[in-house]
Amino acid sequence: MSEWKTVCRLEEIPQLGARRVQRPLGPQVAIFRTADDRIYALLDRCPHKGGPLSQGIVFGDSVACPLHNWTIRLDSGEAVAPDEGCTGKFSVRVEEGCVLLNQYELDTVGIGLLPVQAGPCTRAC
Repeated sequence: MSEWKTVCRLEEIPQLGARRVQRPLGPQVAIFRTADDRIYALLDRCPHKGGPLSQGIVFGDSVACPLHNWTIRLDSGEAVAPDEGCTGKFSVRVEEGCVLLNQYELDTVGIGLLPVQAGPCTRAC
Protein backbone atom coordinates (compact mmCIF):
# COMPACT_ATOMS: atom_id res chain seq x y z
CA MET A 1 0.00 0.00 0.00
CA SER A 2 1.36 3.43 -0.96
CA GLU A 3 1.62 6.27 1.47
CA TRP A 4 0.65 9.71 0.26
CA LYS A 5 2.03 12.98 1.57
CA THR A 6 0.07 16.23 1.48
CA VAL A 7 2.38 18.89 0.03
CA CYS A 8 0.09 21.90 -0.49
CA ARG A 9 -3.42 23.05 -1.30
CA LEU A 10 -4.53 23.26 -4.92
CA GLU A 11 -5.06 27.02 -4.71
CA GLU A 12 -1.41 27.48 -3.65
CA ILE A 13 -0.33 26.52 -7.18
CA PRO A 14 -1.05 29.30 -9.68
CA GLN A 15 -2.94 28.29 -12.82
CA LEU A 16 -0.42 27.86 -15.65
CA GLY A 17 2.29 27.90 -12.99
CA ALA A 18 4.20 25.77 -10.53
CA ARG A 19 5.23 25.32 -6.93
CA ARG A 20 8.37 23.58 -5.66
CA VAL A 21 8.58 20.90 -3.00
CA GLN A 22 11.85 20.55 -1.09
CA ARG A 23 13.26 17.10 -0.35
CA PRO A 24 16.08 16.23 2.04
CA LEU A 25 18.01 14.56 -0.83
CA GLY A 26 18.01 15.05 -4.58
CA PRO A 27 16.52 17.78 -6.75
CA GLN A 28 13.33 19.55 -5.76
CA VAL A 29 9.98 18.48 -7.17
CA ALA A 30 7.95 20.88 -9.31
CA ILE A 31 4.16 20.65 -9.13
CA PHE A 32 2.38 22.15 -12.13
CA ARG A 33 -1.22 23.31 -12.58
CA THR A 34 -2.75 23.61 -16.03
CA ALA A 35 -5.43 26.07 -17.12
CA ASP A 36 -8.11 23.42 -16.48
CA ASP A 37 -6.71 22.52 -13.02
CA ARG A 38 -4.94 19.27 -13.91
CA ILE A 39 -1.96 18.69 -11.61
CA TYR A 40 1.37 17.10 -12.57
CA ALA A 41 4.67 16.65 -10.75
CA LEU A 42 8.18 16.33 -12.21
CA LEU A 43 11.73 16.67 -10.99
CA ASP A 44 12.48 20.39 -11.12
CA ARG A 45 15.25 19.70 -13.60
CA CYS A 46 15.24 19.88 -17.38
CA PRO A 47 16.92 16.85 -19.01
CA HIS A 48 18.95 19.18 -21.25
CA LYS A 49 21.04 21.35 -18.91
CA GLY A 50 19.24 20.98 -15.59
CA GLY A 51 17.18 24.16 -15.88
CA PRO A 52 14.48 24.79 -13.24
CA LEU A 53 11.27 23.66 -14.92
CA SER A 54 9.23 25.28 -12.14
CA GLN A 55 10.28 28.64 -13.59
CA GLY A 56 9.16 27.74 -17.11
CA ILE A 57 5.99 28.64 -18.98
CA VAL A 58 3.15 26.12 -18.68
CA PHE A 59 1.01 25.71 -21.81
CA GLY A 60 -1.44 22.92 -22.49
CA ASP A 61 0.08 19.75 -21.01
CA SER A 62 3.68 20.97 -21.35
CA VAL A 63 6.22 23.30 -19.80
CA ALA A 64 8.93 25.26 -21.63
CA CYS A 65 12.29 25.19 -19.86
CA PRO A 66 13.35 28.76 -19.04
CA LEU A 67 16.99 28.18 -20.09
CA HIS A 68 16.80 26.89 -23.66
CA ASN A 69 13.05 26.60 -24.35
CA TRP A 70 12.94 22.80 -24.48
CA THR A 71 9.34 21.60 -24.27
CA ILE A 72 8.73 18.92 -21.62
CA ARG A 73 5.46 16.95 -21.45
CA LEU A 74 3.93 17.22 -17.98
CA ASP A 75 2.27 13.79 -18.12
CA SER A 76 5.47 11.86 -18.91
CA GLY A 77 8.46 14.14 -18.28
CA GLU A 78 9.65 13.48 -21.85
CA ALA A 79 11.11 16.14 -24.11
CA VAL A 80 9.12 16.89 -27.26
CA ALA A 81 10.87 16.11 -30.58
CA PRO A 82 13.27 17.07 -31.98
CA ASP A 83 14.71 17.23 -28.46
CA GLU A 84 15.38 14.00 -26.58
CA GLY A 85 15.50 13.08 -22.91
CA CYS A 86 13.23 12.96 -19.92
CA THR A 87 12.99 13.99 -16.31
CA GLY A 88 11.51 12.01 -13.42
CA LYS A 89 7.77 12.14 -12.87
CA PHE A 90 5.73 11.64 -9.71
CA SER A 91 2.27 10.27 -9.05
CA VAL A 92 -0.15 12.98 -7.91
CA ARG A 93 -3.57 12.92 -6.26
CA VAL A 94 -5.89 15.77 -5.38
CA GLU A 95 -8.27 15.10 -2.50
CA GLU A 96 -10.58 17.68 -0.98
CA GLY A 97 -8.46 20.51 -2.37
CA CYS A 98 -5.15 19.05 -1.13
CA VAL A 99 -2.33 17.95 -3.44
CA LEU A 100 -0.67 14.68 -2.45
CA LEU A 101 2.51 13.01 -3.73
CA ASN A 102 3.51 9.38 -3.36
CA GLN A 103 5.94 9.18 -0.42
CA TYR A 104 7.93 6.26 -1.87
CA GLU A 105 8.55 8.22 -5.08
CA LEU A 106 9.53 11.31 -3.08
CA ASP A 107 12.09 9.17 -1.25
CA THR A 108 13.53 7.49 -4.36
CA VAL A 109 13.01 9.26 -7.74
CA GLY A 110 16.10 11.19 -8.83
CA ILE A 111 17.78 11.00 -5.42
CA GLY A 112 21.16 10.03 -6.92
CA LEU A 113 21.36 13.07 -9.22
CA LEU A 114 24.06 15.58 -8.42
CA PRO A 115 23.02 19.20 -7.88
CA VAL A 116 23.17 21.44 -10.94
CA GLN A 117 26.20 23.72 -10.85
CA ALA A 118 27.34 26.68 -12.90
CA GLY A 119 29.77 26.04 -15.75
CA PRO A 120 33.35 24.96 -15.06
CA CYS A 121 36.01 27.41 -14.05
CA THR A 122 39.15 26.40 -15.92
CA ARG A 123 41.72 28.84 -14.62
CA ALA A 124 42.60 30.33 -11.31
CA CYS A 125 42.31 34.06 -10.65
